[in-house]
Amino acid sequence: MTLRRLLLLRHGQTEYNLAGRLQGHLDTKLTERGQEQAAAAAKRLGEDAFDRIISSDLSRAHETALAVAEVAGMPVTVDPRLRETHLGDWQGASVDEVETDDPGAIAAWRADPTWAPPGGESRVHVVARSMPVVDELDAEFADDPDERNVLLVAHGGLIAGLVCGLLDLPQSAWPVIGGMGNTKWAVVARRDDHPRWRLSGYNIGV
Repeated sequence: MTLRRLLLLRHGQTEYNLAGRLQGHLDTKLTERGQEQAAAAAKRLGEDAFDRIISSDLSRAHETALAVAEVAGMPVTVDPRLRETHLGDWQGASVDEVETDDPGAIAAWRADPTWAPPGGESRVHVVARSMPVVDELDAEFADDPDERNVLLVAHGGLIAGLVCGLLDLPQSAWPVIGGMGNTKWAVVARRDDHPRWRLSGYNIGV
């Protein structure tokens, strides 16, 4: 086991973030503020010794990843399995609009990782599609004598779910892992004498 550390970075601010609208798979762009946030994160993280940078294919995450990669002097691999939760009929709507149409639905979604918005996917499904990204890195680095450090650039909902999956938390506990600010990150790590992933930090950053 030589994959020792994963840093999971959320993208910078988008116009939908600013307006309080749900994005899901909508390919929204970074605002000027989001670009500044990405640059600040790049300045902080670009000197880290990452062996791989892997990004969601959605523009907001990919642009954030490219900012870090430019400082780090390395390429970005794109993987659509790191996309945000597909929010189905909710995509483009505000939380208030969803609540008006379906009172209590937002609370049900946040409390139950098996619950999916109409036409969308549950957090359980998101974790099932994203965990293989880490499994494949484990397989790739299995016989590598060096300790590897990987940056994943993605989205708040996906990062929260993936952290729960990596920590092997029971689904009933998943809601305790909350949201994440723009260009904040989580860190999970492990070592030979403690091979399970451990949470080293969450919602941290510049």
